[in-house]
Amino acid sequence: MSEPLKLGLDALVDVLKAAGEPTRLRLLALLDGGDLTVTDLTEILGQSQPRISRHLKLLGEAELIERYQEGAWAYFRLKQDGKAAMLVRALLKHVSENDPTILRDGERLSQVKRQRAERAQAYFSRNAAEWDELRRLHAADEEVDAAVIRLLGSQPIDSLLDLGTGTGRILELLSGLYRRATGVDASRDMLSVARANLDKSRITKATVRHADILNLPFEGQDFDLVTIHQVLHFFDQPEIAIAEAARMLRPGGRLVVIDLAPHTLEYLRDEHAHVRLGFSHQAMSDWLRKAGLDVEQVVDLHPGQQSGQGLTVTVWLARDPRRLMASQLSEGAEPTFAGRV
Repeated sequence: MSEPLKLGLDALVDVLKAAGEPTRLRLLALLDGGDLTVTDLTEILGQSQPRISRHLKLLGEAELIERYQEGAWAYFRLKQDGKAAMLVRALLKHVSENDPTILRDGERLSQVKRQRAERAQAYFSRNAAEWDELRRLHAADEEVDAAVIRLLGSQPIDSLLDLGTGTGRILELLSGLYRRATGVDASRDMLSVARANLDKSRITKATVRHADILNLPFEGQDFDLVTIHQVLHFFDQPEIAIAEAARMLRPGGRLVVIDLAPHTLEYLRDEHAHVRLGFSHQAMSDWLRKAGLDVEQVVDLHPGQQSGQGLTVTVWLARDPRRLMASQLSEGAEPTFAGRV
């Protein structure tokens, strides 16, 4: 049985005050189901935007929710970490799903998510032909997914960062392994697709955000797994993205890069905006080592019976070599990190 949460008296009262109001409790229940905007919440609750914004401000001050900006829109979600957020999650488990107000909120939330899915599907349909063409060129997605799962093993992942998340495929694939996950992408249209896919799969422990993977808006050393799936060939200097990914890793954290092996399909530059025509083992390994990472495994996945035009997909697994010194821990000394500074 897990240990009960321990908060100081004042902190406990602050959490209970913040959550102990009908509208704010409804907001917390809704945000437990994923990221929503003020407009979404206004539509669901049928209350004015200033009123909803005031309640969100109070919940934010109590560190129960978090806010992030995506262009002109601000998204909110239930905070993932911290004792206050954990207490609220426990409280929400005692809210009856048969309560008439909660049922009505859930129905309106489903309607908002259906509209989100319809917009995402419209964008996806406009680009489906292009994506289908690219998928036919290389190893099957299922084969690539299986290789990634084999490389990672069954070790639980505390925090995942997926760079260039696209449709959110990696967030869905690894959802059984991580406790929390963040996907970032520079395309707001793709983020719409990813949100719709997460909604459809009922994955609430992952969030997606608009960000530049060459200049990430996160503190370093906050993730124990970073993934970069079929993204680097769009960059003139992919080594910058790799260095930024390495900065995100905790000591001992892992980086998985999935991309194309060297090829000669020049038309991909003009028709699909590819800047790099694949990456050799040597080039990628050099960039990973320059970023302070140790290359652990490299796997090539060939396209099978293609007419000479198939593309090989390569998966690189690298690790931040820093470790807590086992001898220091056993002797009770102050821990230090070995490896990259």
